[in-house]
Amino acid sequence: MAQNIDQKFVHDTFPEPVMPSCPIVKDLTGQKALVTGASSGIGKAVAIALGRAGADVVVNYVSGPEDAEAVAAEVRFCGAQAMTYRADVSKEDEVQAMFKAICDQWGTIDILVNNAGIQKDAAFHEMTLAQWQKVIDVNLTGQFLCAREAVREFRRRGVRKEVSCAAGKIICISSVHEVIPWAGHVNYAASKGGIMLMMKSISQEVAPWRIRVNSIGPGAIRTPINTEAWGRPEAYQNLLKLIPYKRIGEPDEIGRAAVWLASDHSDYVNGTTLFVDGGMTLYPGFETGG
Repeated sequence: MAQNIDQKFVHDTFPEPVMPSCPIVKDLTGQKALVTGASSGIGKAVAIALGRAGADVVVNYVSGPEDAEAVAAEVRFCGAQAMTYRADVSKEDEVQAMFKAICDQWGTIDILVNNAGIQKDAAFHEMTLAQWQKVIDVNLTGQFLCAREAVREFRRRGVRKEVSCAAGKIICISSVHEVIPWAGHVNYAASKGGIMLMMKSISQEVAPWRIRVNSIGPGAIRTPINTEAWGRPEAYQNLLKLIPYKRIGEPDEIGRAAVWLASDHSDYVNGTTLFVDGGMTLYPGFETGG
């Protein structure tokens, strides 16, 4: 694929992002956050956004320790504490060890952002069981394992009134593909659809303990991998047909949404998916009346 990319097109079409100007408010001061899969992409942006908002952040990763440490360094530059922790979220023992290490180091955890995820794409009739299972293990089982450990800690500790009116916040990074089918990506779409109902079911169960559980559903967010995939004029124009707002999203926009969902400003928001997608879930094929 790389040799087919129009580099000039990529440079002209994907300029350095100009984000809407928003003041940085320390709404999460004193809180402890864990972001899984935080060494790059959306997870990186979320970890840094939480740090800017005042939270101390654990940067979870499974590979690329140098990248994870670079994210942690940027969080520290924001004035917050940060540490890195390697754990495969699909492994129960590694997840439990990670939460124990966080509680041993920082005493507790207030915010979990379940971001770690992978793709193993194939046509359905060619998809192997290993491709199916790996995506489900990381994307869905990984979120279950981390959410379960977080809920156990939130229930044990209860509300810390000095930092939040909630006992804890869980944010699941889902996708527009929790509601939009995606041919050629059956395992990925199934994992995101599973996240949707897992999140809602957990929220229904744990809300009485003042634990809030929500999702963010990104759509067409610029990351290095996506930029490569969209780096041909025809691919980019076809993508824009799916986005009523007619621009690509930036990882920082997911970070800002995560900060809001982790803050007390969203305390009455429970069991819902916040789509950050430029309108991809608005059935754009009907924008001219169908």
